Amino acid sequence: MHNFDAVIVGAGAAGLLCAAIAGQRGRRVLLLDHAAKVAEKIRISGGGRCNFTNRDTTPANFLSANPSFCKSALARYTPADFIALVQRHGVAFHEKHRGQLFCDDSSEQIIRLLLAECAAGGVTHWQPCTVAAVRAAGSGFEIDTARGTVQAPRVVVATGGLPVPKIGATDWGLRLAQQFGHAVIEPRPALVPLSFDPAVWAPFAALAGLSLEVTIQAGTGRQRARFVEDLLFTHRGISGPAVLQASSYWQPGTALQLSLADAGLADQLRQAKLTSRRQLGNELAGYLPERLAQTWLQLQGLGAQRPLAETRDKDLARLGDSLTHWQLQPNGTEGWRKAEVMAGGVDTRELDSQTLASRRWPGLHFIGEVVDVTGWLGGYNFQWAWASAAACARAL
Repeated sequence: MHNFDAVIVGAGAAGLLCAAIAGQRGRRVLLLDHAAKVAEKIRISGGGRCNFTNRDTTPANFLSANPSFCKSALARYTPADFIALVQRHGVAFHEKHRGQLFCDDSSEQIIRLLLAECAAGGVTHWQPCTVAAVRAAGSGFEIDTARGTVQAPRVVVATGGLPVPKIGATDWGLRLAQQFGHAVIEPRPALVPLSFDPAVWAPFAALAGLSLEVTIQAGTGRQRARFVEDLLFTHRGISGPAVLQASSYWQPGTALQLSLADAGLADQLRQAKLTSRRQLGNELAGYLPERLAQTWLQLQGLGAQRPLAETRDKDLARLGDSLTHWQLQPNGTEGWRKAEVMAGGVDTRELDSQTLASRRWPGLHFIGEVVDVTGWLGGYNFQWAWASAAACARAL
């Protein structure tokens, strides 16, 4: 029977970095994964260029039933720490938007970096290799794998979430958590396109392909968030970064609140009315994309050809309010197939925030996406993977 200091199940972002750091600290580490390809989610992320962190990461960029949990790990392994690792390996990168860092070349560079770090730590890597069972044995665990049974005092679950089943995502980590008595916050797709009733969306279908920056709000109470992001109209609804961000907070049966224009639009139109000789549609197109302006006026029962000077102030007020307080109710999400991450997961109230160790079962750790910590769009989820992995590895 093989013996290791730690067995890490899941060779994704969190598992690879955890194995590398622990191995370089002198631990005998076995890294396992059932998938044929290593770190497939890293490979496909960021359009193949991997948005590997966000320079501006703070705990406020994460959603959890226990919001304070992520603070410790994030404080002890920052974006600057991972950037230093990337630079040490000579990987060129750039900032694309709002702190989002991408490889100049390919996400394969991040995978090669992590594998090189594992090699430097002498990590034993079995892949593909399934795990049939994990059971308590003495002061540690026995793990039945496709290559035989192994023993270790520590088991780290880094199996990720449920999104993108076609690349091997499963609920293995959640089931293992429950096997050892852990509560699981109900998983749901996050950073996922939302779907809409075709009948409701019909008046907007012709706007497909149009995009603009909007303010979008979703959720209730403490689980409510507001984003300023780009919105994309499609044949079936709205998409783009604004909708992906809001989807993590959206609850079935509730409406999104969108502002498509500046809050002072009505006042600006009333002021322009004093001197402008333009038609209402032409004037509004100065504040919105022309196709959206024309469609919106039609839905509001206001003729685009009407002279602005002949438009009543109360109609301008109604127009401004409709654009800045648009409520739109999705009828669902596009599910795990299209989701980028999982919200929910292993309840962090039963984990140690310093070490990611179970408070219920000594020697058992959970890191990365399998844990109930979900980041915003833009590199935050990778930063949680790195930070939680480092916190765990230092405790092994």
